[in-house]
Amino acid sequence: MKNQLLPAIRFTALMLVLCCVLYPAIVWAVAQLAPGRGEGVQISRNGRVVGFANVGQKFDKPEYFNSRPSTVDYHADGSGASNKGPSNPEYLAQVKARLDTFLVRNPGVKAADVPAELLTASGSGLDPHLSPQGALVQVARVAAARRLAPARVQALVQQHVEPGLLGPDKVNVLELNLALDALAQPAGR
Repeated sequence: MKNQLLPAIRFTALMLVLCCVLYPAIVWAVAQLAPGRGEGVQISRNGRVVGFANVGQKFDKPEYFNSRPSTVDYHADGSGASNKGPSNPEYLAQVKARLDTFLVRNPGVKAADVPAELLTASGSGLDPHLSPQGALVQVARVAAARRLAPARVQALVQQHVEPGLLGPDKVNVLELNLALDALAQPAGR
């Protein structure tokens, strides 16, 4: 029994040191090199924190670019997905309802022109970005709600396109909507 117990205790102690001390220390050290030092990059306006660069927020008013849908209702304290596949009838009904709602709010847009990201939630439910196409398909609605020329709103979208490091280009929805607020006040305010 000693021949089995002593190696098991040593292995347990080694794994405790590796998993509970060394690994967290390495992750903490790497986070110190990241923007925000592992605390997240805050976005502030007029001295007030309005959000984080890498956490999505809900925007559903007509004068704002809509965010990607969220299965966690944009609560950053826990991320998650629905885990429902494309053959699940409940999931298909939810996507169809999102498409119908989008088409009603964006007259003149064809169903084929709506990017999938505006109809499906990301794996985390907190994705703060859209593709440039996901933003551009909303330009007419936002421009009309703010009484701006569509070309002006489209140019603003183009100014906020961030080139993808290893993936496709993207647009941060919060930063784009903040730029809209700085450009002009929405109609009715």
